[in-house]
Amino acid sequence: MKLRRAWWLAMLAACDGSSAPGPAEAPPLLPIMGADISSLGPIEAAGATFQDGGQAGDAIAIFRAKGHNTFRLRLFVDPSQTEVEVNDLDYTIALASRIKASGAKFLLDLHYSDTWADPGHQTPPAAWAQLSFDSLENRVESYTSEVVGALRMAGAAPDIVQIGNEIDGGMLWPLGQVGGSSDTPEQWDRLTRLLKAGIRGVKAGLSPGDPVRIMLHYSQGGSASGTAWFFDHIEAHDVPYDLIGLSYYPWWHGSIAGLEANLEATALRYDRDILLTEMSYPWRAGGWEGMATYRWAMTWPISAKGQGRFLGDVMKVVAATPGNHGVGVLWWYPEAIEVPGLFIFGGGSLALFDQAGNLLPAASLFDAD
Repeated sequence: MKLRRAWWLAMLAACDGSSAPGPAEAPPLLPIMGADISSLGPIEAAGATFQDGGQAGDAIAIFRAKGHNTFRLRLFVDPSQTEVEVNDLDYTIALASRIKASGAKFLLDLHYSDTWADPGHQTPPAAWAQLSFDSLENRVESYTSEVVGALRMAGAAPDIVQIGNEIDGGMLWPLGQVGGSSDTPEQWDRLTRLLKAGIRGVKAGLSPGDPVRIMLHYSQGGSASGTAWFFDHIEAHDVPYDLIGLSYYPWWHGSIAGLEANLEATALRYDRDILLTEMSYPWRAGGWEGMATYRWAMTWPISAKGQGRFLGDVMKVVAATPGNHGVGVLWWYPEAIEVPGLFIFGGGSLALFDQAGNLLPAASLFDAD
């Protein structure tokens, strides 16, 4: 075992005084390991300093030195440019170029909205709000092609493209909404037409033969039944995709046993690769407590060591997915250092850096050296 991972195991052996589960051996390395760093620009601009071992440096370079090989960026159509909602195309090209220059892979997360799209919000961009369905379908395809083409021309073509963000209930509501009273054949036909339009746009924006993988993202990583409900409809409509993306936050999605059961069931049902495209765990108290639907599922210590134990356990579960279909994990918002003038989700308690900008031990689990 290489020295850094041996150090990490020794560090975790000094238990917090908790009997919470933790890996008995180094967690396995996975093909895709990294993070969503979409807010890095404004946090850097507000004065954040990122450090590893007391040495300040570029956050991407610090992560790359720890084995992170893939970074995800969200893209809004016309964001407000307030707080960290700065993710327009120009911003994304600049940050994606830094990612590609570091030698890492780039995952593009298309929200198809001017703001956050998630299971509770899928608001169309203001400029698209009055379009008929046919016009909206055409606009999804042309917009996606324009975005991917611009990234390609800048030397920052995405390696993975996510068509919609946490689209449990569809996207571009109400025309592309599914579930509840919208769980109808007509609405599923509309949603899958929009997804196919986005996928066509990705291919049109690239040169022939450019490698790209298409991912569809369902948020409920702990729900095998919900995942099957969603992807059964996707399969029935012959949507051409490569990767299943899932989110896993234990306070929202339940126990790691539920995640493990879902990964197994989903891999066997669809025979496709699965990426945990969002996940995190707190290293201290500080903002997530009021959001904890399943507080009981947070069985790891709320500490830097507990955060590392959580990530190690999740990596083991992903690696054990049948058919080697568990291909990786991405940490959400690791750069979330509290800085003056910006609202930071969770108060920075879910980051991979502490309040002073020092790298936390969990970030080193991706490091083979």
